[in-house]
Amino acid sequence: MVASLNKIPIIKKRTKAFVRHQSDRYHKVAPSWRKPKGIDNRVRRRFKGQIPMPKIGYGSNKKTRHLLPSGFKKFVVRNPKELELLLMHNKTFAAEVAHNVSARKRTVIVERARQLQIVVTNAHARLRTEEQE
Repeated sequence: MVASLNKIPIIKKRTKAFVRHQSDRYHKVAPSWRKPKGIDNRVRRRFKGQIPMPKIGYGSNKKTRHLLPSGFKKFVVRNPKELELLLMHNKTFAAEVAHNVSARKRTVIVERARQLQIVVTNAHARLRTEEQE
């Protein structure tokens, strides 16, 4: 199959999720990040020893942003015609069949992608049940 053009190693500055202040203390406070806005809040004021806040410095390298571990960028495909868009970009983008595409249409999309030498990230999804029957 086609290999990606990307040769730069993908380095994440931070892989842990940023947790919301005091989400470990109260069950009603969900761990999904919310910026603290209180006037006396020590996280917002960036006191030493407090949980870190997201900031622009944690951003990824522009050349490796949105890359899959395989080196491709993801492109969601809903019908076989959309694969034609990837014809000239098959070393940069990989197709991903949308979740709401039927099994019959999936087989058509995967077969057309094989002809155009386009990588499909979820090529085996919803195909196993049809083969067993």
